[in-house]
Amino acid sequence: MLVIGAIFVDVKGFSLGTYHPEGTNIGDVQVVPGGVCRNVAEDLAHMGFEAQFVSMVDDTALGRDVKDSLSALGIDTTHVVAAPKGMGMWLAILDEHGDLRGSISRQPDFSALEDYIEREGEAMVAACDGIVLGYDTNAAITSRMIALAERFDKPIYGLVGNMGVLLRHTEYLRKSTCFICNEIEAEHLFNRPLAALNPEEMLPVLVQESRNLGVPAMVLTMGAQGAVYVDHRTGEFGGCPALSVDMVDSTGAGDAFFSGTVAALMRKLPLSQAVRVGTELAARTLRSSGSSCPPSEDLLTEEL
Repeated sequence: MLVIGAIFVDVKGFSLGTYHPEGTNIGDVQVVPGGVCRNVAEDLAHMGFEAQFVSMVDDTALGRDVKDSLSALGIDTTHVVAAPKGMGMWLAILDEHGDLRGSISRQPDFSALEDYIEREGEAMVAACDGIVLGYDTNAAITSRMIALAERFDKPIYGLVGNMGVLLRHTEYLRKSTCFICNEIEAEHLFNRPLAALNPEEMLPVLVQESRNLGVPAMVLTMGAQGAVYVDHRTGEFGGCPALSVDMVDSTGAGDAFFSGTVAALMRKLPLSQAVRVGTELAARTLRSSGSSCPPSEDLLTEEL
């Protein structure tokens, strides 16, 4: 799998007691490599997939450490380039329950990656089996990768890093084999309030709005309420409840859901079963302290 997107350094603060947004909170602070697509590349590696990451790191000791850590996981970092401000920064505050209470994101400068993909993109796409494309870079990179995927007939699995590029270019969604997002992202995409809907109410909205956007298949995650999905090519649609777990850290669970679902789709499982795989991988991530899932090579051999 070719995974294309940004690397972020996650600075995560955990409150040990009741979180007070206006006060000083005693807790723990961790600095770990993150970013949606970086997490997905790690998740896929933990599931036993060969993941080739296309991204950037800072041209600093920290950047070299991040790249080395990816290589140590078995991720191919041949196409991870070093550049000034190559990595983004994500500051996250989590309350005493592990829930995200606020965040600030600094975006990387994508110029070096744009130039690299212009030179090397054709060879990369020709050699891959499928593409995970994070809509968290820029329009030039996204358009180039979509064009190459069409040329070489490679599936694209799209996900949101931030909504800026996608809201300006919703036509990108029509090129996705499957697009996965959460209900907050879907509110922006569909331009309608969704927070009050339960899964039974959300499903017909998803079916209609994804058809209007021309998305071939789409999954919408709803946190503790689970997920709803539709595949307009097969007529398959439905919902999948979330699993009850003792949560340690909520960050990365959505990325793990995406990874598990895509891994199952790449193994030719139907969308209904792929969503169950994603749900299980998200649950395993919620029970761990990192932003990626624990080793899960067994997952696609289990009966879910």
